[in-house]
Amino acid sequence: MKTNATRILETRSIPHEQITYDSSDGEIDAISVADKIGAEHEQVFKTLVARGDKTGIVVFCVPGPFELNLKKAAAASGNKKVELIAVKELLPLTGYIRGGCSPVGMKKQYPTWIDETALLYGRIYVSAGAHGAQILIAPRTLADLIDARFEDIS
Repeated sequence: MKTNATRILETRSIPHEQITYDSSDGEIDAISVADKIGAEHEQVFKTLVARGDKTGIVVFCVPGPFELNLKKAAAASGNKKVELIAVKELLPLTGYIRGGCSPVGMKKQYPTWIDETALLYGRIYVSAGAHGAQILIAPRTLADLIDARFEDIS
């Protein structure tokens, strides 16, 4: 399965691995995905899109079992307040659907933060941009590619 995210990684010769899994059961949350691919729950990161009161759209990647701490996310992104966007806004803003939102290859490169726990792993999983596909990539490689910063946001 080729996705926009994997095409970008391949075109730029960025080391990564694509993992596919059966998503026909509709279970698309990060913990279910981790179980399907045999990964630690904390190693599979979900991509969340929010709107800051000062900066507009911002992106956060947090481990599957964790919740985005909106106060920490606001502080990290230079906002007083951030709120997750409505699901109906996801596709028009990013080009991705819920459960298949990758931090790589969005329609526009939004300011992005990755939870600092990613640095505990040699490689982390993020969505490849479609249900049934994950990218396994070094966290610093991912951050360099998408110009992301590491922060305590969960």
